[in-house]
Amino acid sequence: MADFEVPELKEELEIPPVHQGVTSHLKPFVADAQFQEPLGYPGELVENWQEVAINKMGELLGKYRSLRVFLDICVKCGACTDKCHYYLGTTDGNNMPVARQDLMRRVYRRYFTLGGKYFPKLVGAVDLTKEVLDQWYSYYHQCSQCRRCSVFCPYGIDTAEISMAAREILDSVGVGQKYCNEIIGKVIKIGNNLGLPQPALADTLEGLEEEVKMDTGVDVRFPLDEKGAEVLLVTPSADFFAEPHVDGLIGYAKVFHQAGISWTLSSYASEAANFGMFIGSYENMRRLALRIREAALDLGVKRIVFGECGHAWRVAYAFLNTLAGPFDFLDPKYPVPQHICEVTYDLIKRGALKLDPSANDHRRVTFHDSCNVARATRMGDFPGGQFVIPREILRSVCNHFYDMPPEAAYDATFCCGGGGGLLTDDLIELRVKGALPRMQALKHVVEEYGVTHLVAICAICKSQFTKVMPYYGFEMDQILSLHQLVGDALVFEAQA
Repeated sequence: MADFEVPELKEELEIPPVHQGVTSHLKPFVADAQFQEPLGYPGELVENWQEVAINKMGELLGKYRSLRVFLDICVKCGACTDKCHYYLGTTDGNNMPVARQDLMRRVYRRYFTLGGKYFPKLVGAVDLTKEVLDQWYSYYHQCSQCRRCSVFCPYGIDTAEISMAAREILDSVGVGQKYCNEIIGKVIKIGNNLGLPQPALADTLEGLEEEVKMDTGVDVRFPLDEKGAEVLLVTPSADFFAEPHVDGLIGYAKVFHQAGISWTLSSYASEAANFGMFIGSYENMRRLALRIREAALDLGVKRIVFGECGHAWRVAYAFLNTLAGPFDFLDPKYPVPQHICEVTYDLIKRGALKLDPSANDHRRVTFHDSCNVARATRMGDFPGGQFVIPREILRSVCNHFYDMPPEAAYDATFCCGGGGGLLTDDLIELRVKGALPRMQALKHVVEEYGVTHLVAICAICKSQFTKVMPYYGFEMDQILSLHQLVGDALVFEAQA
């Protein structure tokens, strides 16, 4: 199956010996002009790239005080060294978070500190050479920006922010990543990551209505561009066709139907994902976020609800109001934005949904805390809601739920291995190896509790697991959407 060595699952996760530079060959395809220029970047490496890169770094250091702090305060304590899934899976020392930070830190010291300008060797400073730039391109695309290392760092250094800055610098000199930049361009031009136009989306949703009618005997609608609906649902475009994503979309529709909530999708803003975050570009993040605002205004909705997507929820929760607000035209009774899990959880608490958890008795499930949800957001109005709410939903719709070990769950969760704009087959070796810690935790609950399925609330996680689970001896259909289980547990009159 693979032309590389797949890590072996053992009794417990082991910290490997260092093999420096062993994954230096791994890098995504570079974007050409057609994907760079629509985002405001040069189409190829500019002649004065070193000057441009250093100036861009200076701009970012002035704009984001945290970036300078993170580059200054590391004391090399080693707390982060074994916390990265990519180091654990690849054994490359440059994938230790501190080493990855140092790729930029050394350049920062050379050009922006007194010691580095006059005594570079003494302070570990280096010139920004083409070799260093190539290292950046490789290793800053071996970081999924999951922020697990920052949980264990005593100073809270956020490697994700450093990686985002590095990618923005790379874009600015004409060395952007094809996968992310192509996707951002599709959203700007059409409205979603897939480049799915309105007629194709409408046809897809009509097909889902027919499918649910056949399965349940109930006319569950999948409305598109309906003005005056209460809810604008913004969901990842993978929900429109891919398995198991589409089963989650069916679950959302069933929830809205049974609760009597009018809702609509928008063909103009048919994408929750915002890959602008992955490349560190707040300007492109804003361009995508504004589409959601414009759709909400045009359709006259009262609230905006996001579907199951980890980084989309991070952008929505942490940035949406800043990027595209104010949302004072929405109903103030509801938070802006809301997660579909918050909506479902509230309905369950109020007894507004009729559920039969025995409908899922053929499944024994565990839950994967998606990194962006776990470490960058909250759900509900209480601390830790992003952990409690999905699990309470699971317990309401399943009789057999088993948590992963605490050292691999909650805010210590391991990334799926495909986040941060790395979900491309250019990087399949990295993705498979980076999935090792999560597959190890899955192996534990499978052997301990007979778990049959892994549940996630992130589109990237679902796509990643579908791809990499077979490498570790699992089946690709063992990954499920949370709202697939909700939809299967809902009881409709036509079924009674």
